[in-house]
Amino acid sequence: MKVKMGFMHKKVFRLGLSVLLAFWVGFGSFCQPAMALTTEQKLVAEVWRIVHRTYLDDTFNHQNWTAVQQKALEKPLKDQQAAYLAISRMLSSLDDPFTRFLDPEQYRSLQVSTSGELTGVGLQIAQNPATGGLEVIAPIAGSPAEKAGIKPHDKILKIEGFSTDKLTLDEAAAKMRGAIGTTVTLLIERVGEAQKEIKLTRDRIALNPVVAELHSSPQKIPIGYIRLTQFNANAPTELAKAISNLEKKGAAAYILDLRNNPGGLLQAGIEIARLWLKSGTIVYTVNRNGIQGSFEASGSALTDDPLVVLVNQGTASSSEILAGALQDKGRALLVGETTFGKGLIQSLFELSDGSGLAVTIAKYETPKHRDINKLGIQPDKVIASSLKSREQIATAADTQYQAAVELLGVGSGE
Repeated sequence: MKVKMGFMHKKVFRLGLSVLLAFWVGFGSFCQPAMALTTEQKLVAEVWRIVHRTYLDDTFNHQNWTAVQQKALEKPLKDQQAAYLAISRMLSSLDDPFTRFLDPEQYRSLQVSTSGELTGVGLQIAQNPATGGLEVIAPIAGSPAEKAGIKPHDKILKIEGFSTDKLTLDEAAAKMRGAIGTTVTLLIERVGEAQKEIKLTRDRIALNPVVAELHSSPQKIPIGYIRLTQFNANAPTELAKAISNLEKKGAAAYILDLRNNPGGLLQAGIEIARLWLKSGTIVYTVNRNGIQGSFEASGSALTDDPLVVLVNQGTASSSEILAGALQDKGRALLVGETTFGKGLIQSLFELSDGSGLAVTIAKYETPKHRDINKLGIQPDKVIASSLKSREQIATAADTQYQAAVELLGVGSGE
């Protein structure tokens, strides 16, 4: 359902790329009479008020946030671009790469990324909080980036020869998007290896996030293997279908593969957790005033069969919410590597001129109140990856998968 927003702000909770839809109306009074402000000044003031009321850090990076606003408005803003620049400068003072301004095109592109389909190279990216450098969270399964061998935590130094040092996440994403069949060259740096250029051909990125297969063991015990690649709008429905179909086929145990899943919609992560958990808290959200709320299981679990979850360094955001909940509730064992460690929640606001604003408004905690931001989730059984190609996933060459099969007590999988 489409809603004409006007001055209503559509908020979308997002963890890097995780989102929860909500609506919020009104901004209260402003220190100057509304009629005294130009259109450009009103937009700057609009952004300031949203950050003032919702930002996680109520010290605003240990600065006087009112003074920041006054500085942004002290000079005339001759046009829209001047207003956008003033907003970006104001937000940069927070020193938070996840709180950022989106021009109308960037805002529309971000909305598309959660809708189920896009065109580009298929990379989920983030800015390293410590260095500010552009870093890969994970390539999307089957994308040009994955086929080219790009891996989680690879650093993207240049895009088409242009340094990424001063690019925002959205500017970097915009440079990598483009028409199907066109190319883009990235300069990649990986720990322990020399820098290298990788040329990618843009393509349509299919965002059907679920792969489900029935595997067998030497003991002929059927294992439901489900790989979830992203938490987009289709994920809960598709995963529910996968579980139901595998149950009908006689699955007696499950392996849920969240490796290289960078997250997506927060609500999708919660709904998927409810497919596995019968009761209890899934996640707590914590804002600057403390515990803001929690999301609970709803008694709608589709199976209580044994479950093992595969995770790695590319498991981030909503994936970590799901993995953390299943681990804390004793519903599943985790196998693989320590997860990415993205535990902050962003809200996406639609502004009055069609642009957008992403603001860090909260963090999340697992059911046992673990804060995993920058730390990640430790698996119950640490197993290094042996994968060298996508085709080896969930085969005898996949040591993490094989360890999951052994934990289920059903011997070695096929």
